[in-house]
Amino acid sequence: MLYAIISEDVSDSLEARMSARPDHLARLEALRDEGRLVLAGPHPAIDSETPGDTGFSGSLVVAEFASLEEAQAWADIDPYVAAGVYAKVTVKPFKKVLP
Repeated sequence: MLYAIISEDVSDSLEARMSARPDHLARLEALRDEGRLVLAGPHPAIDSETPGDTGFSGSLVVAEFASLEEAQAWADIDPYVAAGVYAKVTVKPFKKVLP
């Protein structure tokens, strides 16, 4: 089943985010290589694809996991969690309708 992992950043998270980014991306690339990743990306803090120093307000990952518990366990050990980037992470089932 698909699960949405919706994360909200702490204030001024850009430096910690950039530091942990290579490890965070490696995990997402592994999901992609396994054919389980639907989409992933950050939410810019401003209305711009390149927010510069304003950084990001959070992230969204939609991926396939065997269960909600597995998706939550995967989210819990994200490098952004360990680096203190995320203030809150919500994991919930997702039903893709379109496209």
